[in-house]
Amino acid sequence: MNMSGWGALWPVHDFAPDPCYLTQLIEGHDDKLFKVAEAENFVKEIELDKCGQSYAVVSIIGPQSSGKSTLLNKLFDTDFKEMNAKEGRSQTTKGVWIARCAGIKPCTLVLDLEGTDGKEQGDKDDTLFERQSALFALVVSDIFLINMWCHDIGRNNAANRPLLKTIFRARMKLFTPRKITLLFVIRDITKTPFELLKRLLLTDMEEIWKDFTTSNPDSQNEAALSNFFSVEMVALSSYEREEEKFKEEVAELREKICDIARDSSGVVPALDFTYSCQKIWEKIKADEDLDVPSHKIMVATVRCEQIARKKYENLAAKKEWHQWKEDTNRSTTLEFVKWLSSQLDTCLSEYDAETTYYDEGPRSTYRNQLKENLLLRFEPALVCVLEHIGSTILEEFKHTFQKGLLNQGEYFYARASNCIEYCLSKFDQACPVADAVIETTNKHKIGARRKLQSDIVSVVTSSCEKKLKEVLSGSIEKELSGEVIKDLSWKSIRELLKNEVESTGSRLFTALTGLGIDADTREKMTERLEDYAKGVVEEKVRGEAKSVLMRMMKCFASRFMNRLYTGKDDIPTAAKSARRYSLELLSILAAIRLNEDDIDDIKEKLEAELFVSSSSSVKYDPLLIGPDIWEQIPSCRTLIGPRSCKTVWDQFMQETEIIISKALKQVRPLKLCRIFKVVGKVASAGLCLTAMLAALLGT
Repeated sequence: MNMSGWGALWPVHDFAPDPCYLTQLIEGHDDKLFKVAEAENFVKEIELDKCGQSYAVVSIIGPQSSGKSTLLNKLFDTDFKEMNAKEGRSQTTKGVWIARCAGIKPCTLVLDLEGTDGKEQGDKDDTLFERQSALFALVVSDIFLINMWCHDIGRNNAANRPLLKTIFRARMKLFTPRKITLLFVIRDITKTPFELLKRLLLTDMEEIWKDFTTSNPDSQNEAALSNFFSVEMVALSSYEREEEKFKEEVAELREKICDIARDSSGVVPALDFTYSCQKIWEKIKADEDLDVPSHKIMVATVRCEQIARKKYENLAAKKEWHQWKEDTNRSTTLEFVKWLSSQLDTCLSEYDAETTYYDEGPRSTYRNQLKENLLLRFEPALVCVLEHIGSTILEEFKHTFQKGLLNQGEYFYARASNCIEYCLSKFDQACPVADAVIETTNKHKIGARRKLQSDIVSVVTSSCEKKLKEVLSGSIEKELSGEVIKDLSWKSIRELLKNEVESTGSRLFTALTGLGIDADTREKMTERLEDYAKGVVEEKVRGEAKSVLMRMMKCFASRFMNRLYTGKDDIPTAAKSARRYSLELLSILAAIRLNEDDIDDIKEKLEAELFVSSSSSVKYDPLLIGPDIWEQIPSCRTLIGPRSCKTVWDQFMQETEIIISKALKQVRPLKLCRIFKVVGKVASAGLCLTAMLAALLGT
């Protein structure tokens, strides 16, 4: 609360008989202890914690026996112990005392400090406590009264010049200063004109400030005195010689104090006044050579941290949260998220209310930390909700997609993008957007949405791959079975693979149109599709290679019957053509050659060493010499080596020789038709062709 002055709230007359609760705040000299229990009791008795920032602190320093306590008692109706002039001048106030100004609203606290230059310290150098207590009062006060004799103006020690210079330096070093009022009270005014005295004092203050700033490179040497202090002066007559006039002047001084503006920007809440004073005194006693934060920030840091921790613990202990943790299914609903959001809002609002009067820096820092800690703790619940929403929508998409393919076939891929767009839109609408959790929810929503999109892409891709596998496997099956009447080669297989990948990719990217897939991602997906297709072909060919003899016999039977049935060739010519086709099949299954740059002479070697030499008298067989590998083919892609090919071919020749021999004995067309049908059935059933044909031709 920033008050331009206290006049409107602080009645000048008619003090109420409220007790001032005089309390010693700091012990003097040897111990220098801050009396925590007494200070806390003082705050409790005057109910200071109810004042917020609407309170003020006035303090006074000056030479011993200069009438400081008397002045305060007359000004604020307090009961500080006064010196008894009849008993002689001696130390009356020891340490630092505090009292409440009676009858004043808002609450005003006044500090009475032990006087300077006292003889009681004897030979001890006790100026340290003078400096410490004066600095303490300077830091905590809104108005700092400097009580001095009129005849001491212009002097050095008596006018407190060294003390002021010292506490200015320490204040700038240890604390972040706020602007306060320095009010010089000139006691026992003489005939010297007041304006002259005022000019002398102002000159002294400017010199002290200049001397301080120029001698301390760490200070704000370009800042003016007026940036940190408002300097005011007032003169009072002698209390002993002119008591009535003194009282009238004190009343005027009281009104002057009421009109002084107060800077509340650096004031801690009244609740923490005791704690703040204690920490300030500890810093002053330690005299740490550090750029520590201001006492306001120091108190705010501790208090805001405590409040934030309490709020966090209270919300984390609520039964609704523990019920969710005990739920093994973790089927968190949006109702839970709404509850969590409202609790977070309430928690942060309560924190804001309880930290209203603290410095904005620590207040904001711990608020953000509180929010971050709460969201971090409740993050699993939010993630669980998003995952549940995503998985539910994914299942709906799978059902819709499969149903669409079943009813519309491949034509559904053109409409699948609309289905995907609908599902993602439904996810966005279903996600919680409560204010308190929106940041964390949005962060995880992005991840959950990406996962849902990735899962949808996987579903569509898997469907396309399944269709691609069916087409490739079926086509290769026809190629290797001889149902497709054309020359077999790896080139034709590669062309088949390329065409099917392009066709499948077209369907896939048509379905994923609405996802905005960029060129790089599209290229990577195409590469993965190609790799998958190659894997399908390789797997199919490896499987066929394991039953190569049966596959060759089926191909032979298919080609042999076709050429005889159509009347293109006689039996020997048809047999030779069918055997050549089977040899091509053997060369294809001998090794995998899916790369465009694969070069080999397997077919040529097999034709030269198996097909051509089979009718010659050459007994030397190069295929049986050396390792069972092909020179131009890696071992990992070799399926049937040269020696294995020789073994298979010899068995194949024996089997087909029986068929050809029996066929030559039976030349009747009708008989041959029966042979063709039986051979076809036997070949398709994978049975022993030799035995079946021998039985048939022998009838």
